[in-house]
Amino acid sequence: MLNPQLNQHGELQHLLSIEGLPKSILNHILDTASSFVGISDRDVKKVPLMRGKSVFNLFFENSTRTRTTFEIAAKRLSADVINLNIQASSASKGESLLDTIDNLSAMHADMFVVRHAQSGAPYLIAKHLHDTGQSHVHVVNAGDGRHAHPTQGLLDMYTIRHYKKDFTNLTVAIVGDILHSRVARSDIHALTTLGVPEVRAIGPHTLLPGGLEQMGVRTFTNMDEGLKGVDVIIMLRLQNERMSGALLPSAQEYFKSYGLTPERLALAKPDAIVMHPGPMNRGVEIDSAVADGPQAVILPQVTFGIAVRMAVMSIVAGTQA
Repeated sequence: MLNPQLNQHGELQHLLSIEGLPKSILNHILDTASSFVGISDRDVKKVPLMRGKSVFNLFFENSTRTRTTFEIAAKRLSADVINLNIQASSASKGESLLDTIDNLSAMHADMFVVRHAQSGAPYLIAKHLHDTGQSHVHVVNAGDGRHAHPTQGLLDMYTIRHYKKDFTNLTVAIVGDILHSRVARSDIHALTTLGVPEVRAIGPHTLLPGGLEQMGVRTFTNMDEGLKGVDVIIMLRLQNERMSGALLPSAQEYFKSYGLTPERLALAKPDAIVMHPGPMNRGVEIDSAVADGPQAVILPQVTFGIAVRMAVMSIVAGTQA
């Protein structure tokens, strides 16, 4: 398995990470998502691309928004969806991750949508399926540890393309807790692959991981400098449980230095858009006046997320028309 995400014909069989995927596959997903954006209209509720297929949502970490959008997306593709509350099931009784996978595969699963606190868990599952002759079962990573959140990265790219049309003349700033953010990693890989000439990371030293420059990213610890002339601002969620640790002084101090206010937004281009993967901490990373303002596209991101997840699942399942 050279690239475990691709089959021998170079087609997507799992979505584990944006890293390593060619630009052509990213564009194929975005183009396919465009055809699904209208499915939510009243006249068309479902398409039959995954009729008879079983999609198992395996969420070893809590998530409302991501799990719900995957469930809606699978149902709109006419798949059967099984949601498993892993915290209250076999995993808590000591069953191993791969035992759980084998048992569910025996129930004729066609796809696993996996969120796990351990980086690399979806890769482990995909390798196990391959090694045990179950390559017909597909894996979609819904977020693993600090590593990757590829469908969030793709829906962010879809949102940028929707509003800005072309990636090749943009300056995009990602702001906040980049050290712990799997969304930031997926966004950076996607932006650079799609040809964005300047990607900026803005945050305190303690939340900027090493190696960003090698990924082609310009780093800023001064928010005002970093926002000058940008086209897109992606705000990241600060997880409150990290606020009182050694990495940050306090929520108020953080907002003073790195919160997105109307005054700071004015430093960006006049038509800049503001994005956020959610859920937002208002008054910590973003001012309500910005979150609810005309330049915020945070709710459209959620809507586009359903179409992007439909695209990913239909392509991965090999049922793409």
